Amino acid sequence: MKNRLLLAAIVASTIAIAASLLAGMGIWANLALAATVLRWVAIATIAAYATSRRSLTAWILVGLLAGAELGHDAPGFAAKLQFLGTIFLRLIKVIIAPLLFGTLVVGIAGHADLKKVGRLGIKSLVYFEIVSTIALLIGWAAITLSRAGEGVRLPPSAAAESLNATPHTAAQLITDIFPENLAKSVAEGQVLQVVVFSILFAMALILVPEAKRRPMVSFAESLSETMFKFTNIVMYTAPAGVFGAVAYTVGHLGLGVLLPLLKLLATMYVALVVFITCALFPIALLARVPVKQFVRAVTEPVTIAFATASSEAALPRAMEQMEAFGVPRETVAFVLPTGYSFNLDGSSLYQSLALLFIAQAAGMHLTLGQQAVMLLTLLVSSKGTAGVARASLVIVMAAAASFHLPTEPLFLLFGIDQLMDMGRTAVNVVGNCLASVVVARWEHEFPAAAQTPAKVQA
Repeated sequence: MKNRLLLAAIVASTIAIAASLLAGMGIWANLALAATVLRWVAIATIAAYATSRRSLTAWILVGLLAGAELGHDAPGFAAKLQFLGTIFLRLIKVIIAPLLFGTLVVGIAGHADLKKVGRLGIKSLVYFEIVSTIALLIGWAAITLSRAGEGVRLPPSAAAESLNATPHTAAQLITDIFPENLAKSVAEGQVLQVVVFSILFAMALILVPEAKRRPMVSFAESLSETMFKFTNIVMYTAPAGVFGAVAYTVGHLGLGVLLPLLKLLATMYVALVVFITCALFPIALLARVPVKQFVRAVTEPVTIAFATASSEAALPRAMEQMEAFGVPRETVAFVLPTGYSFNLDGSSLYQSLALLFIAQAAGMHLTLGQQAVMLLTLLVSSKGTAGVARASLVIVMAAAASFHLPTEPLFLLFGIDQLMDMGRTAVNVVGNCLASVVVARWEHEFPAAAQTPAKVQA
């Protein structure tokens, strides 16, 4: 039944596109109404398929398509649906501060074994931050070169015009990182200030005796788990939010606003390939990692990650394969789970690319200093959120709100997030598997005897 619905949706979509093209070419003007009806039939069929699959991703796609179609067919009515996107936006914003606080405190103070493992913990974190920064910079360079966001042509917002008109000095940019009042930082959406407070709080918590530290860490764990569930609940409203926001945007700007998404998708996958070939591959060579055997070892967990768009789904197999590859069990057990919080290379690349895409769509001309602060915000605010549904979009949303960027491009990103998530998640798994090998080599715990192909399971 599900396959039949999918086939029907494909057939209806194909016929609708063909009819739209013929009507647009003037070959048969009467086809215009038929094409509109066929497009709605195709959307309804996709909705039936989404219902049968119980897939949130499919429903988000339905929201995107239905919003675009309504904005095209009835722009006046579509303009009144902006409130749906605004409600969804508010629900996302209310998540950000408690989510970041909980996950960062758990990620730092909850790792009591960081002190015990000593060199292993320090070397892992140094490696994670270096490679994550490289990924951020590659994403930034890719979107700067492709300028995919400029095709959206959104009207610049008042906040964007203000930011462009009064660029901050370096001293102001540095000063604005540090909070003077936590409540004020939360109310104003100053994400980096919330992050700095959370990091300092966690560092102070590490210095507290175990008996008094444990209750606060437990609270942070409960808070982060609760916010994960809260995020999952909010995401159920994503199809309605995307529908309203896209209907409003297309009603104002036309269907041409969707075309840059294809350019953005191509930009991200090219950037991921560049990151693998120009960052991960040289790191593997410098660490004297047997590349062919490593590729065979990671093929299965990476395939799982790409197909499911879930790093967690690939974690058990990745740990098993890295241990079979020759990495000591204790190194695998520490580096891979820690990397899921601190070393999400594909997600880091996507986040910088998506944030600059939004800025370009708003017509903002950012100084290098402003872009540097944006990248720094992403670098520190993305830690610990691997377990959140649509985690990268939540982080991009937080950074966009912090810099007063418009929300319309973010809703467009929801429509293709599954396609982007598959690629960035696969790279996350590759990066973390390589990190475990590099750290083991760094600790002189990757013996040549364990590097034979026979040890690697197919």
